Amino acid sequence: MRRSRFAKASQPEQGQDRASISEALWFDVASLSSTEEQSVSAWRVATLEHAALLLGATHLLVAGTCFLLMPQIAFAASLASPAVPAVLVLLLDVGAAVALKYRDRFKLPPHTIVRALCAYLAAVGLMWTLFGAAIASQDRHATDHAMVAVMVAGLAMAAIASISCPPMAMVTAAVCIVASLLFGGSPVMLICITVLSLLALAYSVSCAQSIIAAGRKRLRVEALARKAQCFVDEFEDTGRGWFWETNAEGTLSYVSQQLADDFQCEAAELLGRRFTDLLSVDTDPGATMEERKTLGFHLSARFPFSDVVVRPASDGEVHWSLSGNPIFDEHGRFLGFRGIGTDLTEQRRSEQEITRLARFDSLTGLPNRAMMRQTLEEALRNAAHRQKGCAMFLIDLDRFKNVNDTLGHPIGDALLRQVADRLTSVMGIHGQIGRLGGDEFQAVLPGTVDIGLLESLARTLIEQVSRPYMIEGHKVTIGASVGITIGDPGRSQADALVRNADLALYAAKAAGRGKHIFYEPSMHSEAAERQQLENELRQAIERGELSVHYQPIVRTAGEEISGFEALVRWQHPTRGAISPAKFVPLAEEAGLIGKIGEWVLATSLEEASHWPDHVRVAVNLSPLQFNDPGVVAMVAEHLETSGVRPDRLELEITEGVFLADGDSTDDTFAKLKKLGVRLSLDDFGTGYSSLGYLKKAPFDKIKIDQSFVRGAASTSSTNRNAAIIRAIVTLAETLGMDTCAEGVETHDDLQLIRELGVSMVQGYIFGRPADGEITRRLANTVTVEADGYQCIREPRHRLMRRAITAIDEEVLEIKLRNISSMGALAECPIPVAPGDHLVIDIVGVGPVRAVVRWSQSGMFGVQFHETFDLTRLAPKKAKGNQAKMLIPWYVERREAS
Repeated sequence: MRRSRFAKASQPEQGQDRASISEALWFDVASLSSTEEQSVSAWRVATLEHAALLLGATHLLVAGTCFLLMPQIAFAASLASPAVPAVLVLLLDVGAAVALKYRDRFKLPPHTIVRALCAYLAAVGLMWTLFGAAIASQDRHATDHAMVAVMVAGLAMAAIASISCPPMAMVTAAVCIVASLLFGGSPVMLICITVLSLLALAYSVSCAQSIIAAGRKRLRVEALARKAQCFVDEFEDTGRGWFWETNAEGTLSYVSQQLADDFQCEAAELLGRRFTDLLSVDTDPGATMEERKTLGFHLSARFPFSDVVVRPASDGEVHWSLSGNPIFDEHGRFLGFRGIGTDLTEQRRSEQEITRLARFDSLTGLPNRAMMRQTLEEALRNAAHRQKGCAMFLIDLDRFKNVNDTLGHPIGDALLRQVADRLTSVMGIHGQIGRLGGDEFQAVLPGTVDIGLLESLARTLIEQVSRPYMIEGHKVTIGASVGITIGDPGRSQADALVRNADLALYAAKAAGRGKHIFYEPSMHSEAAERQQLENELRQAIERGELSVHYQPIVRTAGEEISGFEALVRWQHPTRGAISPAKFVPLAEEAGLIGKIGEWVLATSLEEASHWPDHVRVAVNLSPLQFNDPGVVAMVAEHLETSGVRPDRLELEITEGVFLADGDSTDDTFAKLKKLGVRLSLDDFGTGYSSLGYLKKAPFDKIKIDQSFVRGAASTSSTNRNAAIIRAIVTLAETLGMDTCAEGVETHDDLQLIRELGVSMVQGYIFGRPADGEITRRLANTVTVEADGYQCIREPRHRLMRRAITAIDEEVLEIKLRNISSMGALAECPIPVAPGDHLVIDIVGVGPVRAVVRWSQSGMFGVQFHETFDLTRLAPKKAKGNQAKMLIPWYVERREAS
């Protein structure tokens, strides 16, 4: 119970190092449960390791001296001989010394060892007392004083050996007092020995208190040191930083291995070297004032410093950030510096990479949008300073989306890299090319305002981009459109220049792609007009401004009506009739085509429900509608609502749906055919025609584009339309498809279409698009009669022009009317004969050669030897006005080479 209470009491609270008297008295023999207290106890046992050797040496010296001075007692044959206790004492000393030496092997707890030492001291004291008594009994001449001297010598040394351990001091004191009682005889001696023993015990307790307190403090410091060392090791192992220390002379007294690794050596090799000899301050122009100060300045001034960027004086591209504080002792003497270092190498690389990614396109390596904006602004500032303009190209790739959709994005990425190389090669030293994102590029040409050079660069750029590419075995062909704008030095802003180039690019795409167009101020008004028109188109359906007209489709064999094509019309309340060629592309751009297309489909089916069952209705389906996942459900819903049989609905699809060709396209075709509707390929022969479309798409009809039909009957040597139509008809018949010729207007073309075997005809010759009421009457007729011109007449210039010619060697003035590219009507008072050859000098235009084809009183008709360009008859603008109005002063005008 006592030991348990003491064990609990012997566990001091944190901060209470000083041991109590009771705790110091019994600390060494108590069973301690605290690991920290056991460590202190083990440390105290270590101080007693040589106690047995000290006592043994004393015992051997004193006993040997006695035997030398009194040899007669050394060889006494009785058990009372002094040699017996002397030998036993020495054996105990040797045993105790050996036990203390190898105590760790026996794994005995400290308190057990101290208890054993107490027993050892008690036994040794008893044996040594018996040794003194034996000497006195063997030598009658020996006095009590001699015995006391022997005892005091041994017991005094025991007291000295046990002075640091109160339990052992207590045992020694008890032995001394008992020995005095038994052999002292003198009360004075007994009192003296008792007092001295108690004083020794008190001193031992006081020493134990101090030693225990020191041990506890030492353990706490060591624990903190171990924890700090663990933190240091873990911090250094992470590679995030390291520690360094210098002495007062500035030489290294400690460095982490990480610092030494950058010098490819061991840390010990750097000790003793001056710290400043190993490092150099980073001279980065963007460094702060603190970073520009040398490390030597901080060290010599003994100022604390933080985050000083340095580089090791080695070959590696390494950067460190150093922080340090001066160290002073309690007397204010400078001891050196101690600090921490952080490796900034990876951070700087990351910052450089982040900076590069923030300024350059990761795919092509070209400057990105932000970098190109900065380049443009710098070019404009430079232009203002030099009073010279700055040009900019906005480049958009044509048909790039088709590459991504059909061949995949990896091929598209590879294509963009090759395009970037070609653009960079074309631009050369003239300007900086960059990628804005997607398939859009930009070029800034500082100081370049020569129109001829800009046109030459644009044409070369388009030609180079349009050359075929070979990527992973795929032959890829794309195009490019370019919008060009020229900035006015000192007045143009970057935003305005980009907006102008975008407008020019839009115009280039609207002009048919693969073109370059310069920005013109009128484009702003056109863009505003387009925006206003788009806003009005959004409300056209609700306002009832849209209507559907129907154009008949007639069979060529018997001229019976096969069906009608539904065509949307927009009658604006103030603008009047707006052409579908103008508002349908606008609807596609604005995302309105789906809504308008569904309304046209619903309206057309409702109208077709009033027609005879054999008359079909053809409705155009835009690529955006076709690629809508819900298109099949939408068509089925309106068929069910109108009650029209699916085979009476013919959906006309352009080749644009194949630009996003994929599994979804094939799936939509299959679902529409399963629904029972007919499919027609519209505008065949234009765009990106491919026979592969006809192979996999289940079309029922091919519509031949009107560009091949109009003028097909012309006998011109350059007219190949008839051959193209014949090839299309043959292909369609082989695949089991009908054919329909669009845009038939003359009887000559109609006759040719019949001869070539085209199945159906659609054009003004059989009727213009009409509203629903007229269409109903026409749908109930059996046949329709062709009505129109016999042949197509060339466009004619109606205004009269004066001309001079020579007839029968007489020079006279004539008047020309109805001038076309092939000939003209001439008013002349002198008769001429058919077949006469004339040279006619048109005033303001120049001479043309012609032959007379017919002649009558006062007039004759001529046919030009070469095709005449009617634009030559247009009025010319004064060059001075043109230069003043269209070409700013900072733009150089010359013909492109």
